[in-house]
Amino acid sequence: MLKGLKSALLLVGLLLAGMAMAAEGFKPFVASTLKPVDLDQGVQQVREALKQAGFQVLADYAPKKNTRIVIVSHPALLKAAAQSARGGFGAVERVALVKRKKSGMHVGYTNPDYWFHVMRMKGDIAPVRAAMEKALGNAGQYGSRKAFSAEELRSYRYMGMPDFADVDELYTYKSHKEGVEVIERNLAKGVAGVKKVYRVDIPGTEMTVWGVQFTEGPAADRFILKKMDRKGKTHAAHLPYELLLDGKQAVALKGEFRIAISWPTSTMFKFMRISRSPDAIEEDLLMVTNPKGKLEQNDVMDEL
Repeated sequence: MLKGLKSALLLVGLLLAGMAMAAEGFKPFVASTLKPVDLDQGVQQVREALKQAGFQVLADYAPKKNTRIVIVSHPALLKAAAQSARGGFGAVERVALVKRKKSGMHVGYTNPDYWFHVMRMKGDIAPVRAAMEKALGNAGQYGSRKAFSAEELRSYRYMGMPDFADVDELYTYKSHKEGVEVIERNLAKGVAGVKKVYRVDIPGTEMTVWGVQFTEGPAADRFILKKMDRKGKTHAAHLPYELLLDGKQAVALKGEFRIAISWPTSTMFKFMRISRSPDAIEEDLLMVTNPKGKLEQNDVMDEL
């Protein structure tokens, strides 16, 4: 009886918290209440907590020193992805653990509501939000100076730059199967220094999404974090970047959009630090999606 009452009170509390969050708007990330003593212990703690909350742990990786990112999915999230146009872009949640010299360990995760709306997804995100909070706690939203409404996020663009619909169209294959084979082969080879972090096949659809790590030049994960994630609560759950095979077509979100949604109210001066990154990301993904693993002449002309 007492156990049932406690469970009911917990559910009510999570629902009220979700209603309050919806009323005040959304920011990109949520601070966890977990307080790990170091990265390895923290990653293990995060993985176990998420598994117990019903998530599938897909991968964890280190984009740079003193930074680890855990990537997970959830049945409710996959259901929403399958219902949504290009829903593969929103098929995972990410947890970042960063150890800073002066301020110690920071643990933050992607705010399910924020990313659900900014990726224009359909369905119900409430079960995912509740499960994330159960596993990791909620010490408050962060990542922008203002909180955005659902409507603002679904039409978000930074200062007139690309929005969610303005994707990079990378390559069109004869079939979804061919596309999967080409991309898997090129990622295994490390074409353009791009590495596979995870892969998710969206049930009931011809959508496959990869999380990829960039390791070279201004596209590199560590380059972007060095320039953008210098201090304070970490935005490192921005990573990894997604590559989506939607039917026969390989696409990616424009860098100007995909990066901006993790720093949505930053100044143009700050974004100038990574001004070369969006083009570099697109160029690397053009090579990864090309059956020959290289840029074609028309790709080069488009870049010019």
